[in-house]
Amino acid sequence: MKFVQKIYYFLFKLVGFLPRRKELVMFESFSGKQYSCNPRAIFEYMEEHNPEYELLWSVNPKYVDLFEAHGVPYVKRFSVNWLFKMGLAKYWISNSRLPLELPKPKKTIYVQTWHGTPLKKLGVDIDEVHMPGQTTEQYKADFVKEAQKWDYLISPNAYSSTIFRRAFGFTGEMIESGYPRNDILFSADKELKIANIKMALNIPEDKKVILYAPTWRDNDFYEIGKYKFDLKIDIAKMQEKFGDEVVLLVRMHYLVAEHFDFTQYGDFVRDASKHEDIRDLYLVSDLLITDYSSVFFDYANLKRPMLFYTYDLAEYRDTLRGFYFDFEQNAPGPLVETNDALMAEIEIMLENPPQIADSFLEQFCTWEDGHAAEKTVKKVFAEK
Repeated sequence: MKFVQKIYYFLFKLVGFLPRRKELVMFESFSGKQYSCNPRAIFEYMEEHNPEYELLWSVNPKYVDLFEAHGVPYVKRFSVNWLFKMGLAKYWISNSRLPLELPKPKKTIYVQTWHGTPLKKLGVDIDEVHMPGQTTEQYKADFVKEAQKWDYLISPNAYSSTIFRRAFGFTGEMIESGYPRNDILFSADKELKIANIKMALNIPEDKKVILYAPTWRDNDFYEIGKYKFDLKIDIAKMQEKFGDEVVLLVRMHYLVAEHFDFTQYGDFVRDASKHEDIRDLYLVSDLLITDYSSVFFDYANLKRPMLFYTYDLAEYRDTLRGFYFDFEQNAPGPLVETNDALMAEIEIMLENPPQIADSFLEQFCTWEDGHAAEKTVKKVFAEK
C-alpha cells in the first residue's frame, strides 16, 4: 500500500510541473467529508459572482451522496481524476490540513481557511500531544511543514491572527476578514432561512431549540482519526423536564465515530451530526450547550445564550490541551459540571436569556459583518 502511495504522490508531483489551469478552483472541507464551513461559503459566493471559474469539490468517496444531493460538482479524493484536477488547479481552498505527503505545485495558490477561533491550544503551542500515532515533536514538525504550503490564512479576529502566526509557524499573508461561514448569520433573509430549516428538520414552530455541540477528546479514541465520545448528558431527565417545550439537536464533532441511538426519546431529540452544515443549526437554536468547542465563538454573533457543560474541565485544561485564556472567567456563559446544575441553568436561560458581555463580542466578533467571503475572494483573486 505504501508503495502505491509513493507512486501516486510521485505522479502528482510530476503533474504539478505542468501549466496551471488558471480558472480551476478546488475546494475541500474536513478532509472531503463535508459540504460545509468556510470553503462552502466561499464556493457559494463565487458560484454567484464569479461564473468564469470552474469550481470543484474534493470529496471522500464515502460522502459523495451529499454532494450528489446538492448537485455540487466534485471529484473523488485520491482518484486518478483527482490527481489531475488537484495537480493542475491554480487554487486550493481547504479548512483543514491536506495530507503532508501531498506536494503543492509551485504556482498553485493554497488558501487555508481553518475552522475556528482557538480556545484550546493549537499546533506548536500544545505542550504534550495525546493523539494516536504521533509523538509531540513529530506532530508539531508536521504542522509547521504543512503551514509552509499555505499562501493565505483566513483569520476571524485579531486574537486569532496572533495565535495562528505562532501556533502554525505561518509566514504567509493573513486575510483578516472574519469567517465566511458566519456570513449567513447576518443575511437579510435570515428569518426565512430559519423557517425553512425548521421545516426541513421537522421542528414545530411553538418549540424552542437547544443545540448540544461538544468537541472531541484527544486521548479517547478507537484509532487514528476516529474518536470515542461518552454522552454525559442525562437526556431522559432533560426530556422529562423540558420535553413539552423544547427540541434537542445533538451535533457531534466530525472526528467522533460514535453513532448514538436516540429513538427511545421520540421527537425530543434530533441527531444532527450528519446535517451538512452546523450554520443551519446555529440559526434555528435558541440556546447552545457546548464544552470547549470553538462553535461558541461563531454562535456569539447571534447574541443568543450559551451554556458550557464542562464535566471534565480540570483534565481537559491541565492535561489534554490547555487554554489560551482563562475560560472559567471569560466564557460567554456559565460553566457547569453536573447534570443537576445543567438542568437548573437551562431552566433559567429559557425563561430569561442572559446577554453576552460586550467585552467578549468586542474581542472576538467585531470583524464579522456578513461580507467575509466577498473580502476573501477579492483578496485572493485580485490578480484576475
